[in-house]
Amino acid sequence: MSSTRIQHVLHLPATAAGRRLDQALAAALPQHSRSRLRRWIDDGQILVDGRVPRPRDAVVGGELVRVDAPVEDAVEPLPQEIPLTVRWQDRELLVIDKPAGLVVHPGAGNPDRTLQNALLARDPALGQLPRAGIIHRLDKDTSGLLLVARTEPARMHLTAALAERAIHREYQAICIGTMTAGGTIDAPIERHPVDRLRMSVRADGRPAVTHYRVIERFRGHTWLRVMLETGRTHQIRLHLSHAGYPLVGDPVYGRRLRLPPGSTPRLQATLRGFRRQALHAAKLAFPHPLDGRMIEVESPLPEDFAELLDALREDLNRAGSVR
Repeated sequence: MSSTRIQHVLHLPATAAGRRLDQALAAALPQHSRSRLRRWIDDGQILVDGRVPRPRDAVVGGELVRVDAPVEDAVEPLPQEIPLTVRWQDRELLVIDKPAGLVVHPGAGNPDRTLQNALLARDPALGQLPRAGIIHRLDKDTSGLLLVARTEPARMHLTAALAERAIHREYQAICIGTMTAGGTIDAPIERHPVDRLRMSVRADGRPAVTHYRVIERFRGHTWLRVMLETGRTHQIRLHLSHAGYPLVGDPVYGRRLRLPPGSTPRLQATLRGFRRQALHAAKLAFPHPLDGRMIEVESPLPEDFAELLDALREDLNRAGSVR
């Protein structure tokens, strides 16, 4: 697949003043759909006067717009045989247990070998649905449960349920630092104004609320149960880092490796070898699109996550109880 990118540079006309940015861009670039332009904005692939904007931002006219988006976005993904673990299924939907390292959708740097490609090979009918029926995303190196619709009515129902916060998503995480109690993080999130690969806590951002509870404390780390009230990009990773407790292994929002004083050789080796954010989508509960009954699905902890917990627990037991 070609690595060519779609690029545009333009000034918004004065007649666009007062319109939403996505509306103004749809008029200025009619060869691209408004939904695609919104997605490019959300993914940080459109800059306005050198800053990452929001689709709803008002236009004043004369702004300099730069578009730099992967051409793969416009290419139909192909079916590819990739093993998938299915935790629940019927004629209307699938619940997939995604391993860490598997990208959800094709995009820049990951044109294929994604979950979407695997779904198209498993069920070719999913090719008739937007993004093969995938209802929500997980970051590449986050493991766990993802909901996939198999029919258009199911997709519409589940998409609405997600927007109405009727889908319960529960994660498990291991963070750096010893928490004393659970709590709630209520901090708005928006794309970073300069670094398009990051999100940031901003007063003018979209509302974002994360609840967390302590499962177990160790000498320099905490095992958490995390519940999302909203579902912003990188929400758990950013919120916990903002609170001072970044996830183990997070390459974007984390800290440099810190080992508890006198930690066991096993823990040192395990922490050094943990190359992804310690985040797992462990539980999913949602109303079935046909009859509304609640479906609950759980995913066991992946091997690397369980190994890290075991090493942390062994280190704590050797050092004595937390004081």
